[in-house]
This record gives sequence, structure tokens and C-alpha cells, in this order.
Amino acid sequence: MEYSIYHNQELSDKSFLITGGAGFIGSNIVDYLIRNNAGRVLVLDNLSNGYYENIKEHVGRSNFEFIEGDIRDIETCRKAVSGVQYISHQAALGSVPRSIENPLLTNDVNISGFLNMLYAAKESSDLIRFVYAASSSTYGDHPGLPKVEDQIGNPLSPYAVTKYVNELYANIFSKVYGIHTIGLRYFNVFGPKQSPDNPYAAVIPLFMRAAQQQLSPTINGDGETSRDFTYVENAVQANMKALFKTDNISVNEIYNIAFGERTTLKELWQMIADAMDAYSLKPIHLPERRGDIKHSLASIVKAQKGLNYQPQVSVAKGIQLLADHYKRTQ
Repeated sequence: MEYSIYHNQELSDKSFLITGGAGFIGSNIVDYLIRNNAGRVLVLDNLSNGYYENIKEHVGRSNFEFIEGDIRDIETCRKAVSGVQYISHQAALGSVPRSIENPLLTNDVNISGFLNMLYAAKESSDLIRFVYAASSSTYGDHPGLPKVEDQIGNPLSPYAVTKYVNELYANIFSKVYGIHTIGLRYFNVFGPKQSPDNPYAAVIPLFMRAAQQQLSPTINGDGETSRDFTYVENAVQANMKALFKTDNISVNEIYNIAFGERTTLKELWQMIADAMDAYSLKPIHLPERRGDIKHSLASIVKAQKGLNYQPQVSVAKGIQLLADHYKRTQ
């Protein structure tokens, strides 16, 4: 399989820290960096939401290091940041339902942990760029479609509150301390290494497992809920281009990272059923989840202009790639 290249720089003389690097998006970023001969790749993860399996193939490489630690501990953050030039901060507790069930833990990890990382980064004399995972949940109840970066509404969940606070803190640290931060508002990222076994698993790995096991999938609501599903390679591209952005970096910048196409849950299941030969399975419908919005669609114009972000993998192509992955690994 040929892999796309999303950077123009030599990586062998550069150092990277990926927090949450054993998680879904983080481990895909790690794979990209290792594949392209990055000089040093450091992963910080407490394995509460990530999996050692996602990174174990890199353990033992001379340019790879794993720290099992928690971003809620400032000394751990300082140790991880030391000597690092580029930070991709992916560590967080995702999931709207989890945040509704446990807002204290979500706040502790997503806000206090994020602040620790910013503070440790502020103290570093080596740091060049701090890129962090923001979220489309920040748009809250704003009715407009497509979603545009400077038009947000009121948050609909504790998780959404935490991700908005991340943006506020990043903005303050950029203005006050001169840290170069870029927030990437992900829209429903999916792909390999996204676990269906997590109790708060996202819809696509759950659909994939249902199809693989020939079980009827569960859909919350009538199936007309729509999302801008985004294949993980597009998110990796965005991280690389944000890490190496050199122009107009003065304050915190925010970009939507999506494909720019809306797909309903019904349409999504049909794609997966077709790709996984699960045509006969009919979805089971349950009530809609608290804190969820009905529709989401991103404008990616700002990212296209500011990052030269050009998503390569459509939803349909991504589903086929993921289905092929499931078939190879089952």
C-alpha cells in the first residue's frame, strides 16, 4: 500500500511528542512519523483510553519512546515536553455520553490536563509548535450549516464545554506567553485503530463490528441524524500541516478538520453493509442520545486556505479502506 506524504520538511532531525499517542488518532500520527523517519517520537499516554497494542510495533526502535503517564500530573508533562520541538496534543477523554455521566473526570482530564500541557510547553525553550485536538462539539446549538469557525453556539454537554475551554486557554497562552498554538476541530474521525470495545465507542467501529459479526446494528434516533465523517488520514494530514505551518502565527488559530460532506446514519450503515457483505441486517432504533446535535457539516475553506489542507479520502473510500482492514485482521 502506498502512503501519501503531507510534509515537505526533513523529519530526521526533529523531535515530536504525541500525547494520547496510544489512542486512535494519536497512534495514526505516530505511525506516520515513524514511517517517515522522524528523529524522535515520544508518546505520553496513561492507557486509560488508549491501547498499548496500537504502538507496540514501534517499541524498541531507536527513535521511539513511550512514557506511561498522566497529563493530570504536571511533572509528567514537564518530563515529556523536555527537549521536544513539536507537540501534537491528542490526549483527552472523548464521548458526550461519558461526559454527561462523569463531568468531573472529563473536566479534570480535558481542562486541567490540557492546562498542564500548555504550562509545561510554556516553560520549554525548545518548543516550536503546539497543535491540539479541538472538537466540532464546540459549535453546540448553533443552527448554521456548514459550520464556520467563528460562529459557535452554546455547548450541549460537559465534553463540549471542556473542548471550548481548551481553545480559550490556548488563545490566552498564545497572546500572553507567545506559544504558537493551533486547534484542529475534528469532525467524527474514523479509521483503523479505533476500538469498538470501549464502552463509549464511536458509531463506525460499532457498525463495523456488527457487520463483521452479522448482528443488527443499533442506531440512536430515526437514522436521519447526519455527520461529517472524516477518515483518519485526513486528520493526520491536518496535524502535519499545522505542525509545520510557518506563516501568520501570532495567536491561537482554529481550523475545522473534516471532509466537507454530510452523511446520515442510515446512509452510513448502508455503505458499511455493502462493504462488509451484511446486506440482510436491519438496524435496531433506540432513542436519541442526550447532548447530541441532529446535523453537522463543516466548512473546510479556512483550513484549505490557512493550512493547505486537502482531504484525500472521502467517506465512501474511507469505509472501504476500513472494511478491507477489518477483513484482513479478523
